[in-house]
Amino acid sequence: MIARRTFIKNVATLAIAAVRPCLAQQVSNSAGTGPPRLKAPANACDCHMHIYDPDRFPLTPNPKVAPTNAAVPQYRLLQKRIGTTRVVIVTPRNYATDNRATVDAVAQLGANARGVAVVHPTATDAELRRLRDAGVRGIRFSLGDPATAVVTPDMVEPLSKRAADLGWHLQFNVDGEQVVELANLLRRLPSQIVFDHMAHPPLPAGINHASHGIVRGLIDKGRTWVKLSGAYINSNAGPPSYPEALTIAQAFVKAAPERMVWGSDWPHPGLPNNKKPNDALLFDLLSEWVPHEVTPPPILMQNPEALYGFGKS
Repeated sequence: MIARRTFIKNVATLAIAAVRPCLAQQVSNSAGTGPPRLKAPANACDCHMHIYDPDRFPLTPNPKVAPTNAAVPQYRLLQKRIGTTRVVIVTPRNYATDNRATVDAVAQLGANARGVAVVHPTATDAELRRLRDAGVRGIRFSLGDPATAVVTPDMVEPLSKRAADLGWHLQFNVDGEQVVELANLLRRLPSQIVFDHMAHPPLPAGINHASHGIVRGLIDKGRTWVKLSGAYINSNAGPPSYPEALTIAQAFVKAAPERMVWGSDWPHPGLPNNKKPNDALLFDLLSEWVPHEVTPPPILMQNPEALYGFGKS
C-alpha cells in the first residue's frame, strides 16, 4: 500500500491529465481510431516499441516479415492518439545488430526517447560508448524463436558484465520454457534484467508455470523489471479483456509495482495487417491490471525514469 500523500498526488496527476484530450486518430499498424478512456499523465512513457525505416535504413534478411509504415512519423500519430510522450525504442530482429534506425529515431524524438540495442560480444567498448551517448540504455536478447534469432544464449553473460559497467540492463524476449532453461544463468548476471511481454509464460498454465516463480524470485532480488506489454501474446481468449494476460499482469503488479513498466509493442511485429490490435484498448488495460490504490502513474512515469534515466517528473 502506497502512502496516502503519494496516492493523492497520483490521483491529482490523473485529474490534470484528463483535461488534455487525445483525439480520434487513424494510425498505421493499429486497429480503431478512438482515444483510450485512460488519460495519460504528463511524461507517460511507452517503454517498448520498434521503428522500421527501410527507405533510409535497409532491413537485414530475416524470415520474419517486417511491418510497413512504421517509422517515426507514423509513431508520432500513435503518441497523439494515446497521449504518451516518452518512448523506449527497441531494435527489432529485422535489423539484426544494425542499430542505426533505433539511434536515428532516438535523435528525432529527442530527450523524451531512449533506445535498447542489439549487439554481439564483438562490439568494441568505443561502439558501446557511442550507443550510450546516443541514448541507448540496454541490450536486447530476442531468443524466443531460435530459427530467426540473431543472438545466442552464450552471448548473454559476457555482455551482461559490460552492460553493468555502463549502467545498462539486459532485456529478454523469451518464452517461459526458456526462462526455466536459463534460470541459473539469469540468477548470476551482474546487470539489471528486463523481461519483455510479462516473460510470456506458456498457456494455459500462466502464473502456475515454473517460469513465473523464477521471474518473481529475480524480482525479489531487486534488480529485475517486467514490461506489462504483449497482452495478445499472453492470451488465447483475446480482446477485449485478454483474461489470461490480466491474471499474469495483476500477479506481477501485486508483487512489485515499482518494478513494472508499460509498453505498446507497436507496430506489433508478427501480427498480419488485418490482425493488429487496438492500441487504445491495450492502453486501457492498465485500468484493470493496476489496483486503484497504486494507480498507473508510477508505472507510466516514475518507474521508466528509474530504469531509463529520464528526467524526474
